[in-house]
Amino acid sequence: MKFTHKFRYLVLGAIIGIGTVISINVLGNNSSLTLEKLSEFTQVYSSVKRYYVDDVDDQKLIDDAIDGMLQNLDPHTALLRPKQYKKLQVSTRGEFGGLGIEVTLSKEGYVKVISPIDDTPAFRAGVLAGDLIVKLDGKEVKGLTIGQAVDIMRGKVGEKIIITILRTGEKDLLTKEIIRDTIKIQSVRSRLLEEQYGYLRISRFQASTGEQLNTHIEKVLQKNKDIKGLVLDLRNNPGGLLSAAVDVSSTFMDGGKVVFIKGKLPGSNKEYNAKAGEKLKGLPIIILINEGSASASEIVAGALQDTKRAIVMGRTSFGKGSVQTILQLKNSQSGLKLTTAKYYTPKGRSIQAKGITPDIEIPRMKIEVLASLNGKFGEKNLKGHLQNEQTQTSTQTASTQTISTPPKPKLATTAAELLKKDYELYMALNTLKGLSLQ
Repeated sequence: MKFTHKFRYLVLGAIIGIGTVISINVLGNNSSLTLEKLSEFTQVYSSVKRYYVDDVDDQKLIDDAIDGMLQNLDPHTALLRPKQYKKLQVSTRGEFGGLGIEVTLSKEGYVKVISPIDDTPAFRAGVLAGDLIVKLDGKEVKGLTIGQAVDIMRGKVGEKIIITILRTGEKDLLTKEIIRDTIKIQSVRSRLLEEQYGYLRISRFQASTGEQLNTHIEKVLQKNKDIKGLVLDLRNNPGGLLSAAVDVSSTFMDGGKVVFIKGKLPGSNKEYNAKAGEKLKGLPIIILINEGSASASEIVAGALQDTKRAIVMGRTSFGKGSVQTILQLKNSQSGLKLTTAKYYTPKGRSIQAKGITPDIEIPRMKIEVLASLNGKFGEKNLKGHLQNEQTQTSTQTASTQTISTPPKPKLATTAAELLKKDYELYMALNTLKGLSLQ
């Protein structure tokens, strides 16, 4: 292929570029073989048009042939037809109508959830990373391309859709009715964990994520200037802009390599470095990842892990280590999403189909608080036990005390609450406390 414009990298869950194709060498290096196969294709096409029992639309035949060619390359390469291409351009602006999930096609042909996006209809309905969507409005998804499935899931705001889910660990299929909504993505959130530990959550990597991150760090530091460390939560983050991943890494690194990519074309080999001047001045950082952390999330986790700037905790990430480039086709309103390169961490690790392995693994588990036996078992429950002569005095003394000190404002999250609601974050906070004491 020959290009006259450099690629601009945009967001589509993976790292994606967009460019303009000027000319394509259709025959490639082995023209005789290609001509022979093109002749074979035209003969099959003509035979289908002439002899097939039913009439077949010309455009459908060509589209199906293109789909078949691309689907056999890898799960992320596809032809984006005008409607899909337009939706892609809308989604890169961070606002669209739909459910709010990042998906791919599973080996079995089902729609696999990479991750639900924070505060979206799918997230609120309880859709989880790893879920397999087997039906959409009662219709089987097997046989659909990923683009066709996404088209069905997206729609007008306020319209409902019923999805049927196969979930690991569940005996029966799960059915969820979800109302489509406008998906507006705020990529960064923050709060304090207890008094001296900050929490930053990045839901995906957009053009403004680096700027948003710096703003949230300033907010956390304003709440408590004596912060001893931060948790960076990248769980269920499907990825986004390469430039945003570099910006985020720059916030925590004082220069150095973040990632480099390798492709077939010489121009696709490039190294990306962090800017000097990190914001936290060496404060301990814990990064949380899981099986829903993909692409740009893995770039940040891999960069900070390789440079020993952070400890990575959680479960092995998704393993999306390839670069997709969106090519604007000449004389067409369609776009070609084509895998053009792979990316590598600063130490040269490829995470493609392998993922980032955490330094400390936290298995997926549920913490259940058992019923308290307080007051139901003890010396006082024994028949004929001796009385405590101080009980009455202590009670009288306590009743005469007056509390004049106003209570401290309640923090957004305490360690006890985390233990019940988010065990992984609880473990990250405890590890962070240990690091801050070193």
